Amino acid sequence: MAYQVSENVKNRLAALTADEKVKKALEFIEKDRDEILEKQCELTLIPAPTHHEAEKAKRFVEMLEAEGLEGHIDEYGNAVAIRKGTGGGKTVLIEAHLDTVFPLDTKLEIIKEDGYIKCPGIVDDTRGLAAILSALRGMNAAGIETKGDIHFVGTVQEEGTGALKGMKYYVEHHPELDASISVDGDGWSDVTFEATGIQTYEVVFHGIGGHAYGAFGKVANPIHAAGRAIAKISDFVVPNEPRTSFAITNLEAGNYAAVHAIVPECTIRFNFRSNDQGELEKLRDRIFAAIEEACKEETDRWGMDTITYTVKHICDVNAGTQDPHTPIVEGAVAVAEFLGDEATLSKGGSTNCNRAIEAGLQAVCMGGGRDYAANCHMLSEQFLLDGTEHKGCQAAMLLALLCAGTDAAESIIE
Repeated sequence: MAYQVSENVKNRLAALTADEKVKKALEFIEKDRDEILEKQCELTLIPAPTHHEAEKAKRFVEMLEAEGLEGHIDEYGNAVAIRKGTGGGKTVLIEAHLDTVFPLDTKLEIIKEDGYIKCPGIVDDTRGLAAILSALRGMNAAGIETKGDIHFVGTVQEEGTGALKGMKYYVEHHPELDASISVDGDGWSDVTFEATGIQTYEVVFHGIGGHAYGAFGKVANPIHAAGRAIAKISDFVVPNEPRTSFAITNLEAGNYAAVHAIVPECTIRFNFRSNDQGELEKLRDRIFAAIEEACKEETDRWGMDTITYTVKHICDVNAGTQDPHTPIVEGAVAVAEFLGDEATLSKGGSTNCNRAIEAGLQAVCMGGGRDYAANCHMLSEQFLLDGTEHKGCQAAMLLALLCAGTDAAESIIE
């Protein structure tokens, strides 16, 4: 059966979009397209790999302050500005992450060709920052007042080993929040409302080491132990539903100068995910059982010394879900349909929405542009200019208004 938005949400969106101020804001956002693209490009040219977002955060706060808000960098490094409501509504977070996956020395150059703006980081997630800034500019230009406060935030440490920690910090330190909207990636009609659980570990296998010939048969080999573990893990069969995955992502040992040595240490890093927390925990137990077996087998093979291992826990994000008919999810779907597109509900996802769901908030994540060949996380990353990119900004604003509540339409958040 096709997804159906409730009459309550339909009616509140209809009342909201019939309001003259909201119409003016939507029109302003469309006309403001080029200004927002310029700001998107400016922010993209500020290098901001995870843990190095300070300069970009500072500039984003300045942009928020230029729109009349009082901004600051919080204790964790997030860029924050709060647009106060008139009272009686719901408190809403609308955020995008500041960090990108590219090292500080990555060449950042804006190239406009073939109907795209091309530059590493132009989409993920600098477009999200531009979209929430656009939403703010639209509200201000039209003089829209919300009943609830809206927190405009650029979060840190979303990518990689950051493990969504900027968002985690923010939602844990703002218990007043009722709902959360993340703008991340490219597809504004793609609605993410579930959270994929993620765990990442580093395991170091330890031995004695020695000469590849002279110590042969006298010591066990940590690389061989790691290889045994990898072979075992690679043969795992995991469910397709709930979607579950695993990968050994790094292996490090020895060096070229010591090419004729048995190493004393070998390091592997691995990442596994599932849309179900129970499956995630079962997979973790299986992985570490395989590592235990591998160490014992390599130790027993030679019988001279013992391979041990140490563990570093890098990342841990819980899996989570919401009813697909949670009001904020219905609101996101209704907004996409109002703007002329059919919404897609995505099961699972690794976005800041995960941390909001974990905190018990109604939450969704939407993109800030069109979902066509964005090449996110690649040096060829590109943002499509097809004349509809402003709709991602309009969608962000409309959903924020639906959640915060206005005189035209009460909040959809229960």
